Amino acid sequence: MATSSRNSLVVRAFAVFASGLLGVAHAAPAPCTNQEIVVEGKQLEMEYRNNNAVLRDVVITQCSVRIQAAEADIRGGLNFENSHMTISGDVRITTEGGSLTSDKAVVSFRNKLISAATITGTPAQFEQKREDGTTARGRANTIDYETINGTVSFKTNAKLSYGRNEFTGQQLVYNIRTQSVGPAKPGTDAGDGRVRIVIQPDKPPQITTPDKDKEKKP
Repeated sequence: MATSSRNSLVVRAFAVFASGLLGVAHAAPAPCTNQEIVVEGKQLEMEYRNNNAVLRDVVITQCSVRIQAAEADIRGGLNFENSHMTISGDVRITTEGGSLTSDKAVVSFRNKLISAATITGTPAQFEQKREDGTTARGRANTIDYETINGTVSFKTNAKLSYGRNEFTGQQLVYNIRTQSVGPAKPGTDAGDGRVRIVIQPDKPPQITTPDKDKEKKP
């Protein structure tokens, strides 16, 4: 590999698309005015023969999606037509009010669109501040995020909680737009398909009494 730059790098690839990130009508986020892909990083190393690249301290943004990692190994070139990159080291993905963190992730691009990310860790984790004031928190060995429909799929040792609700199973699916739990995709390996749901009861009001030792003596 030949090193083309040791300074900070900004690569801008403009992506104009009619659908995809906008999703379906009832679950679509507001369309962004700037749909370009922006890649920022250091120490770009290009392998022109195979159209591959390695980038350090990388940050990738497109519309509401922001991806950050210590290193990115890009396969298929920087045009993002149909390519994927493996990112590793303090991986952080933020999108539509939610965040995912892990040790490693594979990000897929289709037609200049960030289409999906599969993150793995011990465990990989998800968090979203919900409109009802609660925080959704999930974890699993593997988490798949799909930008088109806004779903986050937890696979293997999956756990998701928000409010008084707690879900566990081999596979759970959460929609970050509707902020609800849904069924696993048909044909996916969801183990025996069993999901355990625990709903915590409301806590009774606490009744306090004065500390006798602190009461004033007559």
